[in-house]
Formats: sequence, structure tokens, C-alpha cells
Amino acid sequence: MSERSRVRVAVVFGGRSSEHAISCVSAGSVIRSLDPDKYEVIPVGITTDGRWVLESGDADRLALGPAGELPSVTSDQEVTLSPTADLVVSAPGEVPRRLGEVDVVFPVMHGPWGQDGTLQGLLELSGVRYVGAGVLSSAVGTDKMFMKLLFAAQGLPVLPWVLVRPGTWANDPAAITEAVAGLGYPVFVKPARAGSSFGISRVDRPEGLADAIAEAQRFDPKVLVEAGAIGAREVEIGVLQGEGGARPEVSAIAEIRIDAAHTFYDFEAKYLPEQNTALEVPADLPDEVADQVRRLAVQAFEALDVEGLARVDFFVFGDGRVVLNEVETMPGFTATSMFPRMWAASGLDYPALLDRLVGLALSRDTGLR
Repeated sequence: MSERSRVRVAVVFGGRSSEHAISCVSAGSVIRSLDPDKYEVIPVGITTDGRWVLESGDADRLALGPAGELPSVTSDQEVTLSPTADLVVSAPGEVPRRLGEVDVVFPVMHGPWGQDGTLQGLLELSGVRYVGAGVLSSAVGTDKMFMKLLFAAQGLPVLPWVLVRPGTWANDPAAITEAVAGLGYPVFVKPARAGSSFGISRVDRPEGLADAIAEAQRFDPKVLVEAGAIGAREVEIGVLQGEGGARPEVSAIAEIRIDAAHTFYDFEAKYLPEQNTALEVPADLPDEVADQVRRLAVQAFEALDVEGLARVDFFVFGDGRVVLNEVETMPGFTATSMFPRMWAASGLDYPALLDRLVGLALSRDTGLR
């Protein structure tokens, strides 16, 4: 780290995935809340076509509009990250200028081309410290199929699923339909490597399967069809890497209760405030169920070899059975996001949470560890 009085943090956001706008919203919250006396924030946006640019740092511009308008990265000041962790900015008609060395990158990226190990690999090659999971855990954590395979191999409970690889539906829809029937309807059809509920459909009858797969494939050619956790409660918990080699820490548990107008926790229920989605934290769970959620969350975090942070999502059935849904290695950081709200309910407010994450990133080197 440099000898400057403030830590220089490059907040990287946007990207080529379908979650570009949500990444922008998350980044706006992070930029607004990093302590300016302690951190010098450099906002680096990635456009939808993959260009790195220097953004204005106006956190309000990165917020969702009053009618749900989605923000995006628009600057024309292109940024290059050198192998020595220097940022160089160039704009049309201007001489390139050096911004200087970055101490740490906060990659507020969601989905492919950012959360999936690609950006983490670039930062590893550049020798730049960064917040959150490393290359492998980011990659596996983004691909729902490989995540489920890893968890099942570790003996963690997951819902049964059927994988629809690119081209298999077109080549043999009858075989896929038969395999899905074995799950029992309703099922949920999901892009394997997308988030924020993009492309997800609930399918109640076989006749709806083709349209649901087509919708999911708009976001990812690889699709997961998962048994429905009908009647189960949806709960989430935050996990933070322990400091100094200590065991991971867990937050209060939260339960999501969505409005009856939504058949599942879709994009509108997650991000639009008028949708009446309720978060109950702490969740009202029997002690033995809450203990199971906490234990399984740490096991999933360690099985995936996550560093920094993760949000772990579960289904809790009426008989007390707890099933792991997924692990988010870079959960949303918007004003309504569950991860910071769960930690706030646990006594760690938003600025302190960001400070903890940056500190964890600065405490570790890049490379094998």
C-alpha cells in the first residue's frame, strides 16, 4: 500500500452482464458511504460493450429513477489499468493523464464478466488487492450448476435440478421434458449464470416449459430447471470472513416476505419500493432451525472457499428442513439490499461494513494463498 494519507479505492461497476444497472445502483451506495476522510474513491465504470471509463462519482446519478428508470455507465473518458496498478485516463482530444496507483479495488460487479472470476483474474495478474471472493470461488459461485455440484459433493442439502445445456432443448425437447417431469411441477426455470431474478420463470405445467427455457436463454444459453420449494420460507444470512484467520462470522437471519401479487422474488419485488416486499430481521425461527441456518451458511462459505463476504440463501420448509438455495459472492449493495441490512441489524452499520471489507482486502496479498 502507498504512503498517502488516504487509501485509494477504485470502485468498479457496470459491466456487460444483464445486471449492469443493478451494479451501478450498488456502486452508487458504496461511493456515497465510503468515509471521505479515510478513502479516496475513484469511480471506474465498465460500459455495456466492455470499455473501462472514469465516471463522475455522482452517486445520485447511479440511483434507480423514481419510476424505476435504470442507470448506466456513460462516460467517454477511457481508463487503462497498467500492470503496476496505475490508472491512466484518456478522453477524445486530450493527452492521456495518469491518476496514479490504486491501493485496492472494490468490484461492485454482479453476474458474468465481473463477478464470475474474470475481473478477479485480471486483478490477480495486475497484482492489485481487491474486495471479495477470489477467482475460483467467484467463478463457481456465479454458475448455479457448478455451485450445486460442489455443495452436493460436500453433503450440503440442495433442491433437485435438471440442466439444459446449449442446444439440448432444440435437439431433444422430449428428453428434457421427461427429466423435468421427474422433478414434479411447479418448477423454476433459471439462467445458470444470471442474477437479480432476470430470466426466471415459474412453470406450473409442461406446456409452459418451452417458453420459460426460451426466456432464460435470452440471458444465458445454459439453463437450470429446479424443483419448486413450494410453501417454504425464504431466509438469508450474511457471512463475513473472520479477521486474522478466525472463523467466518454470521449476521442476523432475515426472512423475505413478498406481496401476494408476485409468485416469487422477482426483479420488481427486489428493487422497486412500491412492491411491498417485507424483510423481517431477525427472522422468527425456532432456535434449532436458526442454528442450522447459521451452521450451513458457514459450511457453504468454506466449501466455496469464499473470501471477504457472501450472502447465503435458504429455503425453510414447514417440517423444519433447511435447504441451501445459493451463495452470492457479491450481493447487492443498494439501499434496499439484504446483506447490509442484515449486518446493520447485527450492530455493523453500512460505513463500518464497507470499512471492514476494504480492511480485509488490504490484509491479503494477491496470488496463491
